[in-house]
Amino acid sequence: MNIIDPNLLLLAYRSGIFPMADARDDPEIFWVEPRQRAILPLDGFHCSRSLARTLKRGRFTVTCNQAFSQVMEQCAAPREDSEETWISERIAASYRALHEAGHAHSIECWQPGPDGEPELVGGLYGVGFDRVFCGESMFSRVPDASKVALAWLVAALRRAGCQLLDCQFMTGHLASMGAIEVPQSRYLKLLRRAQPVPAGEAGAEGEGSGDAVAVGLPEGFAALLEDAESAGLSSSPGNFILQSLTHTS
Repeated sequence: MNIIDPNLLLLAYRSGIFPMADARDDPEIFWVEPRQRAILPLDGFHCSRSLARTLKRGRFTVTCNQAFSQVMEQCAAPREDSEETWISERIAASYRALHEAGHAHSIECWQPGPDGEPELVGGLYGVGFDRVFCGESMFSRVPDASKVALAWLVAALRRAGCQLLDCQFMTGHLASMGAIEVPQSRYLKLLRRAQPVPAGEAGAEGEGSGDAVAVGLPEGFAALLEDAESAGLSSSPGNFILQSLTHTS
């Protein structure tokens, strides 16, 4: 299969564009640059009372990068409102290659299945670089699973020193959790600020700084678990995530 070169794919994200396809079996892709861009300000995440209760109760075991391909498969699966998907086989293969290169990541939510073994019931995936994370898609097989994944994502990105969480297109689900829309021109300025300026180049208005390189999502996620253990909450990390979101909002 002719995948999108990982370097080209990453360059596209650094430039504010991303690929989509018309159908699962469509070998062609097209590049998208929305006029209006959905972002979720990391200090503006809205945690509803019901989500707070779910996090406290620890209904899900949450992991990072433990089932990237499975998350992509679930995100591309037919949904009640549509049989089609923009995640074609070519796009899926391209993001798997980007994952192997260390620039695409997933958050997974698990619950015990009928046989007692962990079953993947929700999650999300996206592309990470510098202080930017571009969320691609999420899924939920049980209530609140994708919301819990997003809460963990926000907390981990904060811990990693991220500046920009790109959600691409606005949905009611994202809006309820604090996402806002900005013009693409504004998004590009935010994107530049979150990326390092090449050595020797003077920083212009709206550009990033030379120290803009941050640790990635996996490192931020691992640091959260370490923080929870240090706080004596290793048995209920969801409660620690809730405290983290509350204390930094």
